[in-house]
Amino acid sequence: MTNQKRGKGQTALVTGASMGIGVDLAECFARDGYDLILTARTEPALKAVADRLSKTYGVKAAIIPEDIGKPGGGAALAAKIKAKKLSVDVLVNNAGYGNAAPFHESQLETELGMVDLNDRVLVELTHIYWPAMLKAGRGGVLNVASTAAFQPGPFMAVYYASKAFVLSFSEALWEEANGTGVHVSCLCPGPTVSEFRARAGTGKMRLAKSAAAVPSMPVAQAGYDAFQANRRVLVTGARNAFQAGLVKFLPRPMLLKAVRGLQSPA
Repeated sequence: MTNQKRGKGQTALVTGASMGIGVDLAECFARDGYDLILTARTEPALKAVADRLSKTYGVKAAIIPEDIGKPGGGAALAAKIKAKKLSVDVLVNNAGYGNAAPFHESQLETELGMVDLNDRVLVELTHIYWPAMLKAGRGGVLNVASTAAFQPGPFMAVYYASKAFVLSFSEALWEEANGTGVHVSCLCPGPTVSEFRARAGTGKMRLAKSAAAVPSMPVAQAGYDAFQANRRVLVTGARNAFQAGLVKFLPRPMLLKAVRGLQSPA
């Protein structure tokens, strides 16, 4: 007699599920028996992921193409989920992007769009599904932040600030959910092999030369395990964890100068 998989009878909604860590997080949940709702802007990529995971793990995988970064995108996605008579037990807020440039050279639309996708819709979706999670006493929220969350980031000022918001928000919700059975975890990866670097333009920075990117699946698996253990925050990689912990002991001017050096063109 085989043991029933942990996620049997539950559904995980994964945003940004067409590439990178989002795909691997979806696979981690599927492997453990969760049905999936996958969303991103690109339907063909979503369909390919859904078909593969459904066939491999025998789970249901619904796709809902949606630009959740636009105002009202989270509510629009939730309405489509409801119309399909689907429920959400676990919310994986993975969608996001960065932009490497001095603030005065960046486009306002790009910076505000980053706030919308990295923060606003994360709050919107969490607010929509949080009450039902608390009522059921199970499920939860896995937010994907970054090691950028632990300090300000000259030349990526909005991105670093957006991830600091995710970290703070996650920790507060973790405490609010204490004792309810609802899990909250914040995954903070360092440089990871994904399309993020190409879109953000971080490959030209000194940081990209000093820290090798790690494969995305081990990062996703660590984040998944942390969520199941209800671990408040997980920084992947011993070096990243050490550096994140060191931040609180450094004088702010020294820290800012050090980050500025790493974020400068190589």
